[in-house]
Amino acid sequence: WNKPAPLTPVEHTFTIAGRMAATGEEDTALRLEDLDRLVDVAQAEGYEAIAVSLLFSFKNSAHELAVRDYLQARLPGIPIGLSHQVSPEWREFERTSTTVMDSYLAPVVHKYLETLVNSMAERLPGGGLHVMESNGGVMSATSAGETPLQTLLSGPVGGATGGRALSAATGRPNLICVDMGGTSFDASLIIDGQPSGSNETKLEGLPVQMSVIDIHVIGAGGGSIAWEEMDAMRVGPQSAGSKPGPVCYGLGGTEPTVSDANLVLGRLDGANFAGGTMTLNRDAAHSSLGRMGEAFTMSAEAMAQGVVDIVNAKMADAIRTITVQRGIDPRDFSLVAFGGAGPAQAAALAEELRIGEVIIPVHPGAFSAWGMLQTDVRHDFKETLYSFWDLMDVDTLNSAFDGLSKKGQTYLIGEGIAPENISFERAIDFRYYGQEYVLTILVPDGAIDMDAVRKSFDAAYNRQYGHSSPENRVEMANIRLAALGHLPRPDNAPPAPEVAKPTRTRDVFFDGSARQTKVLDRNGLADGVTVLGPAIIEENTATTLLPPEWQANLIEGGHMTLTKGDSA
Repeated sequence: WNKPAPLTPVEHTFTIAGRMAATGEEDTALRLEDLDRLVDVAQAEGYEAIAVSLLFSFKNSAHELAVRDYLQARLPGIPIGLSHQVSPEWREFERTSTTVMDSYLAPVVHKYLETLVNSMAERLPGGGLHVMESNGGVMSATSAGETPLQTLLSGPVGGATGGRALSAATGRPNLICVDMGGTSFDASLIIDGQPSGSNETKLEGLPVQMSVIDIHVIGAGGGSIAWEEMDAMRVGPQSAGSKPGPVCYGLGGTEPTVSDANLVLGRLDGANFAGGTMTLNRDAAHSSLGRMGEAFTMSAEAMAQGVVDIVNAKMADAIRTITVQRGIDPRDFSLVAFGGAGPAQAAALAEELRIGEVIIPVHPGAFSAWGMLQTDVRHDFKETLYSFWDLMDVDTLNSAFDGLSKKGQTYLIGEGIAPENISFERAIDFRYYGQEYVLTILVPDGAIDMDAVRKSFDAAYNRQYGHSSPENRVEMANIRLAALGHLPRPDNAPPAPEVAKPTRTRDVFFDGSARQTKVLDRNGLADGVTVLGPAIIEENTATTLLPPEWQANLIEGGHMTLTKGDSA
């Protein structure tokens, strides 16, 4: 194990005399002149940002504010991040790590968004640009520039928010959402209609205190490269990317990829790839896999099947990481497969995990983008409020939540949200006395029922760990409030209206042998019609593989389900 290198080395770390007590009362006054050395070094070395993290600033921010004012007067134009604003929560190391990351991002994100907003000024009069957050909400570009850390892990979150909308539309509360593109495979859970989330995460081994949707990412995609190591075949995490891309793209790629394997197996149409906008070279892919197969005394087709089997096993293990390892049975979920490459691997993944239903959403290649339009403006507020639960005064608790609600109301109104479109979600971090880490429990709207909240914690603990201790005392650590500003949502995008291509056939390899297989255009599927496997179902943004013994049906909203049943 290699200890993660700190983002800020010792030579760029500075201290100041002074101390705030754990109660929030000043113990020793600040000696602000200690900051003069930092000012000199910052000017000499051209620092682009400064992070400030002082003891117990989440209890009393006066010292951090004084440091900010002193530095701003001497270092104008340099962003200064304060830990009590970035993460007003206990745990000094985690809070410092989070603040440093925020300061690293601040100059880059601010400049990027400023450039983007200016370039889109004519297209977005009034500044209607929103940015996805790691917590599943969105915020204005202005807010993103002020709190850049919230964008840090937001890339794959659109798929999870799309999964939440799909859950509500189809009446399926529990979903495993998988997004497979060219370079990565992202997996997330929808449980009881809501994305599975956390209040902290790690990036390259370093802790980050912020609300995130749990996304498990591995290097497995259509561009993942197959390679040999110690007489064994590996697939990924290296990727051919889009340029040069897979061998079949004809752009200079020489190493076989998952997409090359699917083309050799007949699962992709080289003449109709990406809606007919691109032609794939099957002969080049076949030659590349054939050369690799020689080392294993395997044909190109057998090698292609091996590549697909390996990447499927890697993806199944990624799903087990967020399900089986947490005591969750994937058989209780439907699998939602999207991204350009997800639908081609979905049935094999479901068989590996014994999942009974696969859902291929409308326009699967654009599902994450659609999901970004299915969310609200959101900002998370938190406050460390430590006490034994049985000693907590309910009026004190209500007062603390009211304080966060006022902050949330002010923030959302500043984001342009009308008061009638504002709502809040409350939660509290709990742990049994003597434990180190916490579980976050939602607190229903209205008067707080202390006994009901305690029982909710015991039940959640039992679900997570298989046991609970109702007789033990419980501590609360932090209170949390999500401020939500409702945004209008577009209707579900209907299937493309163009005329469907005629049904045809081609040889597709299943279990090592070629089978004559129907190739259908998804736009030509009618409600109530069942497609029996084996079949290939094509559309502009993805290709769905329907193996033998599987069948496909359209459901509400034009989405498509795959289930194992009869064969043609």
